[in-house]
Amino acid sequence: MRKVPITEKSKITIENIDGYYIKTVTKYGTGAKIDCPKEHLGKTAYIIIKKTKK
Repeated sequence: MRKVPITEKSKITIENIDGYYIKTVTKYGTGAKIDCPKEHLGKTAYIIIKKTKK
């Protein structure tokens, strides 16, 4: 499986969205997943990784 590089930024602007979800990434086999409603099947999704406070 290939790794997708993450581009670090401190601000992002997205227009014309239907909404967004705040979910926790959970384990799925040897990978991870984020659940969303089936009404979004086939749509493009953007996943934003937030830095955690240490």
